[in-house]
Amino acid sequence: SLAGIMLLEVFLVLGTVIIYFLFSKKKEETLPFKEGWWGKGQKPDIAEDTTIRPFKVETTEEELSDLFRRLDQARFTEPLENSCFHYGINSVYLRKVVSYWKNQFNWKKQVEVLNKYPQFKTKIQGIDIHFVHVKPPRLPEGQSAKPLLMVHGWPGSFYEFYKIIPLLTDPASHGLSDEHIFEVICPSIPGYGFSEAPHKKDFNSVSAASVFYELMLRLGFNEFYAQGGDWGWLICTNLAQIAPSHVKGLHLNLASVTKVGFTQVLSVLLGRHLPGLFSFQEEDVRRMFPFLEKGLYRILLESGYAHIQATKPDTVGCGLNDSPVGLAAYILEKFSSWTDLEFQNLEDGGLERKFNLDDLLTNIMIYWVSGCIVSSMRFYKENLKKGIGTQKHEKLTVQVPTGIASFPNEIMHTPQAWAQKKYTNIVSFHFMPRGGHFAALEEPELLAKDILQFVGKVEKEQLWKKK
Repeated sequence: SLAGIMLLEVFLVLGTVIIYFLFSKKKEETLPFKEGWWGKGQKPDIAEDTTIRPFKVETTEEELSDLFRRLDQARFTEPLENSCFHYGINSVYLRKVVSYWKNQFNWKKQVEVLNKYPQFKTKIQGIDIHFVHVKPPRLPEGQSAKPLLMVHGWPGSFYEFYKIIPLLTDPASHGLSDEHIFEVICPSIPGYGFSEAPHKKDFNSVSAASVFYELMLRLGFNEFYAQGGDWGWLICTNLAQIAPSHVKGLHLNLASVTKVGFTQVLSVLLGRHLPGLFSFQEEDVRRMFPFLEKGLYRILLESGYAHIQATKPDTVGCGLNDSPVGLAAYILEKFSSWTDLEFQNLEDGGLERKFNLDDLLTNIMIYWVSGCIVSSMRFYKENLKKGIGTQKHEKLTVQVPTGIASFPNEIMHTPQAWAQKKYTNIVSFHFMPRGGHFAALEEPELLAKDILQFVGKVEKEQLWKKK
């Protein structure tokens, strides 16, 4: 009978749905390790030389006299009256920086600062990888150091971590708890600082994560923690997806979500009035709304550089690699607005409120002496050329225990409710009291404390064993 057939069909459909849900329980998928070769020309048949060689930053007199000649011959443009940093860097202030660079900044002294931590290079996938490796000066009886990989971003460098390293490798001497002590490894992303640039196309965040995973294994670390902001956020996230059984915990001071679902769109429209419905805290509402102003317009106003770098990095890069003043202007503007957007309203971009010129110029000098600005900018193209949300790593979640330190002056705020969709195992999420994008350099103590408490939680509950 017709009713019988319909009933059978209903059962078949229901059965299919039930079977689908039973068997499509998402396998905890990992991200495939990316076995690349980024050296020049053909990959040689011989096995790679895996030796780890000591490295020191060195500069020749020729390099320095060339730099000073260029600084002397700089051409400046008159800024608009009362324009502060609204049009980008203000060249009245830029002149001041260049004058300091020529007359007071002591690069040789800063080279000594850079060399105070042991640095090394080793060949991985055809290119030389530079890294800083700092062991604790002392360990309490019966305690071992926990390996911590810290990854910088653009336009930063390994130098961003120089103020936080002592807090993590020797917490007791800095008034912090020494329950957990770290051995810190800070590599330079390939194409940044003293890591060789890839010679081939397609070196993206998954490639970098694969290279750093190989680095940690080569150093003898089978289990380790990973920490990052900016590109370090994505590289460490990918690393946790590639090797979830090796990454004990993932700590981020930026957590962007690239896959946007219906509830997120809805929460942007209604979250201000119905925060509870979307699990928003008061602080989320404060940081996100009005969304047009604090979300959309802000992204449009602040992401021009990313559009250029994701499409034609080499064109702009040519100018920056040829002019130290141009390079400084381009990088300093980011250190102003990403530290605090309000700094745009100041003549000097607020640059010396949170940083000093020695630190800012040391970071710029790392870009200048290594000639890496073009290759550092290409990383945007490699990561974004397929479009946002299209890559496998963007569709996969992260199961590794995750800690997020959410700084108030980050350009874009990601509420925990959004981050949770990507990072399914958030064990600590904190609204930080102050600070912006370059957290390790700007607020080393706040960031160190957050890392310490996060690792404390993971260790106490042995969370990585429950993954």
